[in-house]
Amino acid sequence: MRFVIFGTGGAGGYFGVQLAAAGQDVVFIARGEHLKAIKANGLRLEMPNGETTIRAEATDDPSKVGTADAVLIGVKAWQVKDAAQAIRPVVGSQTIVVPLQNGVEAASDLSAVLGAQHVLGGLCGTFSFVAGPGHIRNMGGANFIRFGEQDNRRTDRVERLRQVIAAAGVAAEAPPDITKATWDKFLLVTSQSVGAVARAPLGVIRASPGTRSLIQRCAQEALNVARARKVAMADTAVDDTLKFIDGIPPAATNSLQRDIAAGKPSELDYWNGAVVRLGREAGVPTPGHTFIYDCLLPQELRARGKADFQRL
Repeated sequence: MRFVIFGTGGAGGYFGVQLAAAGQDVVFIARGEHLKAIKANGLRLEMPNGETTIRAEATDDPSKVGTADAVLIGVKAWQVKDAAQAIRPVVGSQTIVVPLQNGVEAASDLSAVLGAQHVLGGLCGTFSFVAGPGHIRNMGGANFIRFGEQDNRRTDRVERLRQVIAAAGVAAEAPPDITKATWDKFLLVTSQSVGAVARAPLGVIRASPGTRSLIQRCAQEALNVARARKVAMADTAVDDTLKFIDGIPPAATNSLQRDIAAGKPSELDYWNGAVVRLGREAGVPTPGHTFIYDCLLPQELRARGKADFQRL
């Protein structure tokens, strides 16, 4: 299959290298020094058990790529709408597009631009990041992709894509309800945003009674919003979220926390902000997420050049 990886960051880079190493035709969309390094030296994936460097086509201009069989969207959630416009040239009549973002709105954002017939629901998990130009570092642990038709039909195209990705050594799954799967992860990542407010790693916030209680309340609020939107969530969703959090290495932080701490634009509006917004639309109170969003918003505005702390 011909894959286009739009956004060669931690997730896109990791999965793209695995596909290319398995013999798939992969084109990477990247930019800046990262793109220059990929063109000059290939894309290097560093893992706990060794390294892989692949040579593959790379560009910052999707119009030069041609039609893809599948596009993996590896950009941040707030970049998805722009990505949808940018990939129009590679989307042919049979192209399928898979979002990899944390969040619950990427598939609808892509569908609004490209047409729902091209877009699957999707999510991924990988502890990977850009360690330098042309260099992706994977920290081990679970690395997976999950995707499916937005209406949960079992289709040949989903199964074919699953088989191709699985053959590359990636855990690929087509869950029976992709909307539920995206919300299951949404509960997990948005409740961990407590760490960004507390400025503490996961092991600390899950052990402190006050912050652990806030984690639990945030997971429950997100669950309430999901159910108000008719998502078939399990009764054990909150307990399952806490159990998973308890199994994560104690020094861990999530990407939103790291971006906020580094003064970078984050996915705040698409994580906790989305819970607040979707909760308001559904008439569901979300005080925990509102607290997190309101506390982190000034840092987000500064990162986006919309607040100047020095002039206050």
